Amino acid sequence: MAFGITRKEMREWKERVLRGEIAFLTHYWLDERFPGVRTVTKAGCSDLDKLAAWCRENGLNPAYIHKREEYPHFDLIGYKQAEILQKEGRYDHMERFGIRTFGAGTRGDGDLAGEKAWQQTD
Repeated sequence: MAFGITRKEMREWKERVLRGEIAFLTHYWLDERFPGVRTVTKAGCSDLDKLAAWCRENGLNPAYIHKREEYPHFDLIGYKQAEILQKEGRYDHMERFGIRTFGAGTRGDGDLAGEKAWQQTD
């Protein structure tokens, strides 16, 4: 279940995705498969090749891209979510949703639960 975003934010994310940009949308999220995880960031792009390349550049396995019709995206949760939001300069998302970064070698409270959701490439 997604909540904590406006219709305008969703519309703007969809527009950027359709233009072929790598677009980010963070929202609160509850999923019993990932206890302790309360936010997700969708990294979306309608250009699947571009999105797959972005995934590989960030150590993510493109096989886990959600190929949802017009709005393909990769779900980022846990420490990888924080790492990528920081790398992309999306501090606004981090502050708004209380997403914090962690020191080297740590993953933080509740983040191990979401580790399998972003499969790293080797």
